[in-house]
Amino acid sequence: MKAQSDRDITVGGPGLAAQAIEAGLVDEYHLFVTPVVVGGGTRSLPEGVRVDLELLDERRFGNGVVHLHYRTAT
Repeated sequence: MKAQSDRDITVGGPGLAAQAIEAGLVDEYHLFVTPVVVGGGTRSLPEGVRVDLELLDERRFGNGVVHLHYRTAT
């Protein structure tokens, strides 16, 4: 599917995204960090997978949220 697409493919949600990360299909990551600590819930990234990332951009919002844009390091 990735090889046949002439456009970017976006996946969201921790389940589908985790499967794509584990399969090595993710080239870029857009993470929004919210200044709230929650002690439970679904993991946002898969356990046991290591991916080296290169920071491309960051943006800080007035409410404390930070957007981090990474690509997979080569």
